[in-house]
Amino acid sequence: MQATHLTMEELEAGLATLGESPRDSGVIELIVARPAVDQRVLLDSAEITLTDGLAGDNWKARGSKAMPDGSANPEAQITLMNSRIANLVAGERSLWPWAGDQLYVDFDISADNLPPGQRIALGTVILEVSAVPHTGCAKFTERFGHAAIQWVNSPVGRQARRRGVNCRVVQGGTICVGDTITKV
Repeated sequence: MQATHLTMEELEAGLATLGESPRDSGVIELIVARPAVDQRVLLDSAEITLTDGLAGDNWKARGSKAMPDGSANPEAQITLMNSRIANLVAGERSLWPWAGDQLYVDFDISADNLPPGQRIALGTVILEVSAVPHTGCAKFTERFGHAAIQWVNSPVGRQARRRGVNCRVVQGGTICVGDTITKV
């Protein structure tokens, strides 16, 4: 997997061409399970549960360095990334899964549109937007470049949630590629 590492100028120029994602009703474009480190499985549909998050994903087993006991962070069960931003950073759809998120959506996930506590419905699932910020890691930097990590984590990038958003599961159920995502 090797994406072209864009410069800050190229990212800004690309952003200007993306157009705006819908603010009230968007769509799930890609569902990705991460069964193990550096493994990705593309799914047409998935089950999401209160206890395990996305079925087939290693979120729970992997745990979190942010938790005192190393357990999985319930405020980061499911991560969403805007598909337009994923495409810009990755360069092509086949590389989106390597950003590390589970759901790629054409939906405005900015802090202005989805403040912490906002609930969103996807298929029969309801998620709640977490206050825990979703920032890029060393793998994101390696895969997409230093400019990309600086761009997504800049003050403007964080407000727009270019890197994505963490959510917790409020109601489990089934999601499918093509399902609508809406604010509740």
